[in-house]
Amino acid sequence: MTGLAARAQQLAGSLLVDDPQRWAHTRAVAARAAEAAGSLPPAQRPVLLAAAWLHDIGYAPALRDTGFHPLDGARHLRAHGWPHAVVCLVAHHSGADHVARARGLAAQLAELRCAEPAPGSDAEALSDALAWADQTVGPRGEPLSLSERLADMLDRHGPDSPNARSHATREPYLRAAVARTEQRRRATLLSVVPAPAPGAPRPAGAGTRGG
Repeated sequence: MTGLAARAQQLAGSLLVDDPQRWAHTRAVAARAAEAAGSLPPAQRPVLLAAAWLHDIGYAPALRDTGFHPLDGARHLRAHGWPHAVVCLVAHHSGADHVARARGLAAQLAELRCAEPAPGSDAEALSDALAWADQTVGPRGEPLSLSERLADMLDRHGPDSPNARSHATREPYLRAAVARTEQRRRATLLSVVPAPAPGAPRPAGAGTRGG
């Protein structure tokens, strides 16, 4: 684990020590992020892992201000000199912008001045990977599909919650982010499949045609 990620793990653990369920979720998200890290440029991998550890620290009572955990967590990180890329990922993780609008906090979130990742960019891949890690892990750290995760979220927060009011725009964003990450992971796995050694037997049926 890199120094940045190790620092993030230590901070998250100290802030979430009294919330075992949140800590279980955080550990599982960090593990999922490690699975996605290989599809990112090497320089971005520590940033992803750090943001995965820190994405929910805004739930800690000591940091709670607006009551919107992406904003409260990111403000704490900015105040304590964490890298801007980590602050931005925490602030905007998992489509937080959509929920912020429903909560009347869009202007406060925009104060963090994090640029929107350009389509197809490394920054988009980084943001997508964190959303994938967060949205395929349940609130107790259990593996879930995105559909299961969204259904659980709506059930827990209720039909009149900001999460529910923003669901119509947030769901398509999350589905696209998860799909892009899974596509990048498949491409990465295919790129590292070793070529057959010279003279090795070919798979059955290779190079044949049906008659």
